[in-house]
Amino acid sequence: MTQQEHDAAIAAFIKNRGVTRCPTACAVPTNASVAAADREALRRRAEEQEARREERRLREVWRYRFGHTGHAA
Repeated sequence: MTQQEHDAAIAAFIKNRGVTRCPTACAVPTNASVAAADREALRRRAEEQEARREERRLREVWRYRFGHTGHAA
């Protein structure tokens, strides 16, 4: 892979995934000094992830109990 192909692949990944910071910034808490705005963004992200997990869990329970997606046909 040439440097130009490598750079294009990274740019495409960032564009598709919406990555604007180091990917590890949101992976685990840090011991470093973090700006208040970044702490708030990480907190919101964690809350959104948890809400998506709970929504997914509730859909799975619904499907298990009722055998369908719950949407009108």
